Amino acid sequence: MKLTIVAALVASASAWTTPKHFEVPAAVKAGAAAAAVTAGVAVSPAFAGDVGAGEQVFNANCAACHAGGQNVIMPEKTLEKAALESYLAGGRSEASVVTQVTNGKNAMPAFGGRLSDEDIANVASYVIATSESGWDE
Repeated sequence: MKLTIVAALVASASAWTTPKHFEVPAAVKAGAAAAAVTAGVAVSPAFAGDVGAGEQVFNANCAACHAGGQNVIMPEKTLEKAALESYLAGGRSEASVVTQVTNGKNAMPAFGGRLSDEDIANVASYVIATSESGWDE
């Protein structure tokens, strides 16, 4: 995480004007930009919610149907990594989870209006993080 923050700060250094006696060399700018892309700064969506808060929202609102990352209504459409990649519109990403949770789809109700945008972003972060690390059954 520290590398990501440092890379983002250094990569954005070219956006600031600096005094003539302190110029950021082009090689440093290019290296920082490459590090930022490698670290996922340039390609990550701006969601990055709070996973811990997302777990609480999930347990209170989603676990009835999705306990342990499963799906009691449509058993093949779990919250496991491979299933999210296969079945989630837009693929396995926080943005796709936000869309699904906000708007609902098929048997899943829409939670937009019931949950705040922040709660939805947090639960999306939790779902993606947990699908990566593995759900506890």
